[in-house]
Amino acid sequence: MLVPEPVRRPSIVRRLASMFYESLLLLAVLTALVFLPHFLLGALAHQFATRVVVQAHFFLVLLVYFLWFWSNGGQTLAMKTWRIRLVTDEGLAVRPAQALLRYLLCWPSIALGGAGILWALVDRDHLFLHDRLAGTQLVMK
Repeated sequence: MLVPEPVRRPSIVRRLASMFYESLLLLAVLTALVFLPHFLLGALAHQFATRVVVQAHFFLVLLVYFLWFWSNGGQTLAMKTWRIRLVTDEGLAVRPAQALLRYLLCWPSIALGGAGILWALVDRDHLFLHDRLAGTQLVMK
């Protein structure tokens, strides 16, 4: 009988470092896929998109980015660098619906002063609040 290997979770510092690196990578992605197209279209049409359209485009680009990576291997580019993988509570691959739920829960978790991130300091498994609610966890690869 095989004994399951204990789950190794990355430290909070490692997860925050990965998030910082992710933000740098996403700056390039968002510049190429959101800001540059809107700027060029605005310059050519002499009319810029409304704030709501730009925000929706921003939200959708990030949605596609995270859902693709989390549903296909459980790692974004930054997570690969930091050797972190997103899995379910059972250690399985994340389903697309679960990745979507995590993505949607990440926004208030971060936007409310990082309360969902700080939650990891009091959580019994040191999970971020959006991971606890979505049934996911970050583990060391």
